[in-house]
Amino acid sequence: MSNTLLISIASAVLVIAILILVSSANRRKSLGLPSGTIVYSDPGILGKVDKPLYDAELGLTGKPDYVVERRGRLIPVEVKSGWAPEKPYDSHIMQLASYCWLLERNFRKRPPYGILKYKNRTFAIRYTDELRQNVIDLVDEIRSQKEYGEPDRSHENPNRCERCGFRFDCDQRL
Repeated sequence: MSNTLLISIASAVLVIAILILVSSANRRKSLGLPSGTIVYSDPGILGKVDKPLYDAELGLTGKPDYVVERRGRLIPVEVKSGWAPEKPYDSHIMQLASYCWLLERNFRKRPPYGILKYKNRTFAIRYTDELRQNVIDLVDEIRSQKEYGEPDRSHENPNRCERCGFRFDCDQRL
């Protein structure tokens, strides 16, 4: 084989590798993922859909959309399909904080923050001691509500009520 042919093949392989890297970086950016290795994915990016995370102490189960490992730290990423509100909804923050709790309990690594990715904006939410305690308090509150029967539904967002799967059976719908 001539040197020219070997150089041509090597150049083609290099170009293909660069295109794959650029495509991967663009895909990661569109998903709102930080740099690092995807170690867990609910959508099955890694092939199979990973099992839910579980903590027996709180009786909490959850499946973050992605978990990225970066510099030895785990970062949960929750992807929302809608447009970003001015600031993230409390329910979205608590969902993300619950994933931080689950990662901390399952992998013995406390995430420093989590990411909420909307169509048009991304928020990094710090996983503070206060937010961690809010997860515990919320789970306790939900448990105590169950003891007193069905709680009233939150109707602060009419659009959410309109798209709810229980709207036809709900006696509290708007």
